[in-house]
Amino acid sequence: SALALLVLVAALASGLALALLPRAPVNRLCTAPNNKTGFLCDDRVTCVPASWVCDRVSNCRNGEDEQEQLCGDLPHSLPGHLVFYCSNPRSWVFADQRCNGMNDCGDCSDETWSLAACPPCGQEWWSCSPVHFEFCSCIPRRLCRDGIQHCLGWSDEFVC
Repeated sequence: SALALLVLVAALASGLALALLPRAPVNRLCTAPNNKTGFLCDDRVTCVPASWVCDRVSNCRNGEDEQEQLCGDLPHSLPGHLVFYCSNPRSWVFADQRCNGMNDCGDCSDETWSLAACPPCGQEWWSCSPVHFEFCSCIPRRLCRDGIQHCLGWSDEFVC
């Protein structure tokens, strides 16, 4: 009976020790719609776009995209794959905002600089030097020939 008690205590101790071991971090990287970087929910199926994480709206069934552990000290508490740091060291955007055609960093470092590594303008965009701060090196084609100058050389009105 003493031997059985000793075996039971040893089993409990090893079980407790295993429970206290640090667990390998869960890989949360996934590809959200439009081939954008995302956050994988606990269900291992739902992929939330990076910019939906820590937006005060639970997109994962268990709310893990809004947990204090993840959102407590932005951007430092986020997994690195969800963050893009702008050229200004104090500025950052969510990774899915990089190369989206919009000037999210304020200095176009998320769109045009080598750090962003963006492909050239896509089919839905017109390449030019925009006159509006909102865009960096392309404007949406829907703005072409609308009677308003969006490009420095008016190419959006005469060529696009």
